Amino acid sequence: MASKDRILRLKEETRGNILEASLQIVKEEGWQALSMRKIADVIEYTAPIIYEYFANKDAILLELTRQGYIKLSKQLQAAKDKHRLPAKQLEAMWLAYWNFAFENKELYQVMFGVQMNCCCDMVKSLIESECPEVLFSKVMGELMGVEDLDSDLIRTKYYTFWSVVHGLISINIVDRGFSDEINRQVLKDAIGGIIGTMTV
Repeated sequence: MASKDRILRLKEETRGNILEASLQIVKEEGWQALSMRKIADVIEYTAPIIYEYFANKDAILLELTRQGYIKLSKQLQAAKDKHRLPAKQLEAMWLAYWNFAFENKELYQVMFGVQMNCCCDMVKSLIESECPEVLFSKVMGELMGVEDLDSDLIRTKYYTFWSVVHGLISINIVDRGFSDEINRQVLKDAIGGIIGTMTV
């Protein structure tokens, strides 16, 4: 039994090493440089070993995307938990979303297809990809007194928030933005403005 546990642990470690190596390559050389052979070189395995863990490069991208959504959701929950009032929770959560995007730029790019091809259809199949919207929707519902989180009102407000924040993030990822100070002011003005329309 102990040897089975050890084998499972080694498999998990190897899988983790493959994902870490993938991110390392991307951080150093960009997404276009990522290949199964290059990953194998970094972790000093043969390419066929990589295929035992991931069927192809898209499978690696999808797993990185899944992990990105898990990490983002945890950070959004932590930001929410620091405040009692829904308006403050929403502001903190969108600021946490912004921070996540720049602290985890490569993950954000693969999650949303910024400056790269995204496996969008496959991403939609990930349960984890729904978590951020659900977290935001619950807080927005509480703020507006709306119980149906699938209502057009909640969906429209969420999409408005996401369009503005994601748009600003994307502009900055492609180096078309302004200074960090201006970006943060635009972000805070936008968040405050949208929250204002929800509390009238």
